[in-house]
Amino acid sequence: MGLFERYLTVWVGLGILAGVGLGLLTPASFAAIAAIEVAHVNLIVAVLIWIMIYPMMIQIDFAAVRDVGRKPQGLMLTVVINWLIKPFTMAALGVLFFKYLFAPFVDPQSANEYIAGMILLGVAPCTAMVFVWSQLTKGDPNYTLVQVSVNDLIMVFAFAPIAAFLLGVTDLAVPWQTLLLSTVLYVVLPLVAGVLTRQWLRSRGGEAAVSAFVKLLKPWSVVGLIATVVLLFGFQAETIVAQPLVIALIAIPLLIQTYGIFAIGYVGARWLKLPHNIAAPACLIGTSNFFELAVAVAISLFGLHSGAALATVVGVLVEVPVMLSLVALINRTRHWFVPQTS
Repeated sequence: MGLFERYLTVWVGLGILAGVGLGLLTPASFAAIAAIEVAHVNLIVAVLIWIMIYPMMIQIDFAAVRDVGRKPQGLMLTVVINWLIKPFTMAALGVLFFKYLFAPFVDPQSANEYIAGMILLGVAPCTAMVFVWSQLTKGDPNYTLVQVSVNDLIMVFAFAPIAAFLLGVTDLAVPWQTLLLSTVLYVVLPLVAGVLTRQWLRSRGGEAAVSAFVKLLKPWSVVGLIATVVLLFGFQAETIVAQPLVIALIAIPLLIQTYGIFAIGYVGARWLKLPHNIAAPACLIGTSNFFELAVAVAISLFGLHSGAALATVVGVLVEVPVMLSLVALINRTRHWFVPQTS
């Protein structure tokens, strides 16, 4: 393990501090970067995530992808957690905390909006960052691609009805531009680039050339992650300083939800006797969130400065540190699982 990966948590922590500090010192610069977006997808962040994903896409072997259907348990686990458990536990936690436990600290209108934002996070399981977490846990890249693809396909049909049901609205409009653009930027384009790169490398030096090139790119993948953290925290620096109590209140149920969903997935993976390289991404897809989609819907339904939009932003802020802690846990408990499949 290289220097970057060994001390990844330290680098991310420094990135958080740098992001907040720079965001306070040069808010105009971050506002200008934040404005470079299409359909609520920030293009600068998209490029950085693309840099993170690209090395894993090079490792995808379509010949192996065809064999994923012979091991459906990992896909089943992903689908059940993402669509039959996670949205409803998130809604239940939101109601518990903001209608009861935190009721003395927030007004009823704000409480309803915070709950709505949490629900939108719960109905939007991750797409892009899963490839990063999978790579850090040495997940099977072929299986991860199929898990993400199935998840995205279900999201097209299930996001709107589940979100509308839990939010109690009847006219929820899915921001299709955000959904489709994110899928193209985070899955299709890096996948095509990865496949073409893999073919070119194999024609020059076989699998050894592929492995050597991926190893060369890994530090850049980590640099992309840290740069993303700096930008995300820089974008919200003023909010973090201005509303620390509200952010802490929202973060508490989000943290419980995240670790709870992961625990359900991890226990389920052990019960299903999944190999570690399939269990890891299966658990992490539901644990992480598709924050661009959640933020876009929150803004369209409740407004840019609403409590719902703030709740989705808090989800973005807590995600990277929390996911890194889960990646570390997964790597330390590799021996809990049956031997990995090739």
